[in-house]
Amino acid sequence: MSHTSVMLFETAIGRCGIAWGETGIRAVSFPEASDVATLARLRRRVPGAPETDAAPEPVARIVEGIRALADGGSPDFDGAPLDMTGVGAFEREVYRLTAAIKPGDTRTYGQLALDLGDISLSRRVGQALGGNPFPIVIPCHRVIGADGAMTGFSAPGGTETKRTLLKIEGAIGPDLFDMIKL
Repeated sequence: MSHTSVMLFETAIGRCGIAWGETGIRAVSFPEASDVATLARLRRRVPGAPETDAAPEPVARIVEGIRALADGGSPDFDGAPLDMTGVGAFEREVYRLTAAIKPGDTRTYGQLALDLGDISLSRRVGQALGGNPFPIVIPCHRVIGADGAMTGFSAPGGTETKRTLLKIEGAIGPDLFDMIKL
C-alpha cells in the first residue's frame, strides 16, 4: 500500500470516497452533500491525508467493487485490506458477521445479536454499525429492524440511502414512490 491518501470517485449513487494508509483502507464514505463534506468525513480517520486521483491496486479493486455494487453488481469484498486500527473486538466481530451478508439478503440487528450470543446486544450491534468506517465494503445497509423497517442508518441520506442500496441489490422491491417517479 502506498502513503496515506484520500480519493473521491464517481458511482451510480454519487461521489463516494475512500481513504487508505500503509496498512490498508482506513475509511469509505457514501456521497455527502458536497465533496468538501465527503473529504472531511474521510479525514476524520486519516487526518491531513492529501487528496489524489489514483489509488494503489488493492484500493482500486475496492473502488471498482463499490462502483459495481452501485450499478447492481455483486462484487466480492472478501479479503479487502481493511485497517482496523482503533476498532474494538466487539465491533470487529459485528463487522465480520455483517460482511457475510450477501447482496440481495438482509439480517436484523437482533439476528446479529443472537449470533453474538445474546439478543440484548441488539442496541450495541446498532451502535457498532453506526460507527462502521467501511460502509458498502462492510455492508451495514443490509442490516434492518426486526419488522423490516429501514432503521438505524447514519450514512448521508439516512434510511433513504439504505433503501436505495437494498433496491439496487434486489433485497427489496420498488415502492409507491418509485412508481410515481416513472
